[in-house]
Amino acid sequence: MAQFIDANAITEFFRTGFQHSAWRLEARREYQVDYESDRYKTFLRGEDPGIAGRERWLGTIRAITERGLRVERVRLVDEPPTDYQRFLLWGTGHTVEAGEDIRYLTRARSEEVGLPARDFWLFDSRVLGRFRYEGDHSLGMELTEDPSEVLVGCQIRDAAWHYAIRYEEFKARVPSRV
Repeated sequence: MAQFIDANAITEFFRTGFQHSAWRLEARREYQVDYESDRYKTFLRGEDPGIAGRERWLGTIRAITERGLRVERVRLVDEPPTDYQRFLLWGTGHTVEAGEDIRYLTRARSEEVGLPARDFWLFDSRVLGRFRYEGDHSLGMELTEDPSEVLVGCQIRDAAWHYAIRYEEFKARVPSRV
């Protein structure tokens, strides 16, 4: 049976919801995140948007990784990346410094190797968190321990991780506006 946690509870879930690893596939071209709105506009003007509004998430990642847990993510990106994908790339350095390992995979390569473009988190290879969206706004995650769904998530993770490139390498390929 699946359990739904709303968007506000996701960060809290990260503090206690897993014991070893959290892995995400981020497949959407754009996300509507309330605290990003002004920062995104600043980025589009070619100015440094800073980390205001992200301190809680960065602190959570830092605390988790300092305890020895792994947090990893693969982002699907277009060629060329959308403005929003460039914005995320700009902010990735802060998240990597906090301890998350973020990698990039082009959407074309992902499609070529048959990976589905689904947004989800995989916790400890036993709990799958499927996102629910209204437009580009996340409503939250549905958590399931259904073995068949978790297995598919593990297979997607392994393939995506195999083909993805490290943040530093991808960043060197994509010029920044800031």
